[in-house]
Amino acid sequence: MSASRIGIGLAALLAAGPAMAAGALDGEVQKQGTNVTAIAMFLAFVVATLAITYWAARRNTSVANHYAAGGRITGFQNGLAIAGDYMSAASFLGISALVFGSGYDGLIYSIGFLVGWPIILFLMAERLRNLGRYTFADVASFRLKQMEIRSLSACGTLAVVALYLIAQMVGAGKLIQLLFGLDYATAVVLVGILMVLYVLFGGMLATTWVQIIKAVLLLSGASFMAFMVMKHVGFDADRLFAEAIAVHPKGAAIMSPGGLVKDPVSAISLGLALMFGTAGLPHILMRFFTVGDAKAARKSVFYATGFIGYFYILTFIIGFGAILLVSTDPAFKDAAGELLGGNNMAAVHLADAVGGDLFLGFISAVAFATILAVVAGLTLSGASAVSHDLYASVFKQGRADERAELRVSKLTTLALGVVAIVLGILFEKQNIAFMVGLAFSIAASCNFPVLFLSMYWSRLTTRGALVGGALGLVTAVTLMVLGPTVWVQVLGHAEPLFPYEYPALFSMAAAFAGIWLFSVTDRSAGADMERARFLSQFIRSQTGHGASGAVDH
Repeated sequence: MSASRIGIGLAALLAAGPAMAAGALDGEVQKQGTNVTAIAMFLAFVVATLAITYWAARRNTSVANHYAAGGRITGFQNGLAIAGDYMSAASFLGISALVFGSGYDGLIYSIGFLVGWPIILFLMAERLRNLGRYTFADVASFRLKQMEIRSLSACGTLAVVALYLIAQMVGAGKLIQLLFGLDYATAVVLVGILMVLYVLFGGMLATTWVQIIKAVLLLSGASFMAFMVMKHVGFDADRLFAEAIAVHPKGAAIMSPGGLVKDPVSAISLGLALMFGTAGLPHILMRFFTVGDAKAARKSVFYATGFIGYFYILTFIIGFGAILLVSTDPAFKDAAGELLGGNNMAAVHLADAVGGDLFLGFISAVAFATILAVVAGLTLSGASAVSHDLYASVFKQGRADERAELRVSKLTTLALGVVAIVLGILFEKQNIAFMVGLAFSIAASCNFPVLFLSMYWSRLTTRGALVGGALGLVTAVTLMVLGPTVWVQVLGHAEPLFPYEYPALFSMAAAFAGIWLFSVTDRSAGADMERARFLSQFIRSQTGHGASGAVDH
């Protein structure tokens, strides 16, 4: 299989990225001849991860093991797993393509993903680990009413998980369709089955090691590509940029920022979604409960930030390396017009150029492994929201039998697998690129404000959190639907009712304003008790001791 053919399939994975990749799945992906190397490497990954799942299944005998791997993951392992959860195929393919098409702007875009991690490191990691057990709802509801806050948190979690899963399933299905020559529906079913097997039998322990393996493979492949690019220019960054400017149609403009976002409001809104959405993603927050203590949680974020930052530097080099191919590879030069117009094959062409068919097969297999690892983490977070937050804490009011809770989690995993497969098939020909952009906006507008203020604002009440969080959720969804991405590009209207592509600036403002207003005006006796419990929560958040846990209401 040529690089251009497999690149068409890999471009589909960009639908799993933020809304800027809109249109990546326009058109139909046709079955192609198979890349034997890619298939062999993909099967090796599947066999290795299924073996890990079998090993983990023997230890997955309790709720603590299923949700949090028994808290036995080290800080370094968890940092690598977090990085694996976050370094998506969209990041690898999409940002390198953005650098190829727009130069320096691609790096600025990737920084938006990265800057959310210091927020988590300095403001959230320690308190998350000390206050929570299995989900971020444990923290948000610590001193507030369980039923209301856990229900809201579960809605936010399931909305993010559903949007993410659809995008990932469509991208993975089209990639497997190309690699194996399978029908799209068969490919999606295969992905769904593997996803369910990891979570159903291996739980968090298997999911963690799948993420670690994926992260090592992705970092290794990207490092090799970046090394070969720098070797080509004598490890001289100035020469890399100079040669890229010389052959790029935009010339020196690729070294100037400001070309990707149309207006300052959209730029601010996109930045807020990327920064604070990261701190509200349920499958990321869940990972902080897999370590033994707050110190390990901080180490997790420290290592994860380092790995992710290094990865984005690599994608920057890879993007500029792809630009250099325009001057040295005639076949690639013919495709340059497509690439600069938004096609996302830059990293794939570069893999073929620096490593031939063998390395191209490796990168193709890693791209799919990336999606498979992400969907496993998403499924586990969705299942835990239903079993732990809704079933055990809301319906059973904290009196659920552990075996029953574990059974509900596994049944939910099966249900999510079926739903993901069905929706993945239904959305095959739809432009679903906006979905992860909306997921980030929901995480930033619903999950993050409630979680953050529950840890830091003493006057927060259940009424404020419930109204403000729901307001952020509804505003984010409504404005995204009325904006250019959905109203015009998906629904086909001539003009959007909401002029900006990204709603986070407005939906976050609505959430924080609603939380503040409905908290400070709450004069009920319950609100006074919730404010009084802030001191107990603060002591526990700093030490891990001093309170018995979330209060039942």
